[in-house]
Amino acid sequence: MSPILTIVLIIVVLVVIAAIVYGVQTGRRKKLQSTFGPEYDRVVADTGNRNEAEKELREREKRHAELELTELTPESQAKYRAAWEEVQIQFVDDPTEAVGTADELVTRLIAERGYPTGEYDERLADLSVEHANTLQHYRDAHEISERSKDGSASTEDLRLALVHYRALFGDLLGTHPVSTPATTESVPDEAPAPAPRTPADTDAATDTSR
Repeated sequence: MSPILTIVLIIVVLVVIAAIVYGVQTGRRKKLQSTFGPEYDRVVADTGNRNEAEKELREREKRHAELELTELTPESQAKYRAAWEEVQIQFVDDPTEAVGTADELVTRLIAERGYPTGEYDERLADLSVEHANTLQHYRDAHEISERSKDGSASTEDLRLALVHYRALFGDLLGTHPVSTPATTESVPDEAPAPAPRTPADTDAATDTSR
């Protein structure tokens, strides 16, 4: 075999290997993007490096796979729906207390589903694998709840907190948390979508990951 032919074969082999590696990486990336949805872009932006972000997300998947998660029985679902309706009734007389109760109720539901309820950031990471689409609602609700403790949250803020909590609550519950429309007059039925990422945010995340 001539030296030129040998070099050509080596180049072809290297190209094929590179194509296979690229294909594997692309497949893994698409799977992570499908699993984590908006959380994927958020972690990329937070870490400033796509490879580091994907490593973190794979670690989340690994921890999640070790959890013993359970679905709620119809009886448990009914119990939580009733408890949520009580929270909305409570909101009319005491919005601050209602938001605190909502936070406790969501935490209790998280625990009953089988998720650890330790540190808040760890809770977010564990929930992100199956509940990424409602995770920003949880963040927004938690942020308002924290501000309400020192009295810096307005009644409108507290109303939004309850709406945000309900988005995650319904996702974890597996059904709409409100079964009696008459109890929802003080709170809108649908949670607003989390604030969209700006093109600048997306461009920055993409540029720093290469």
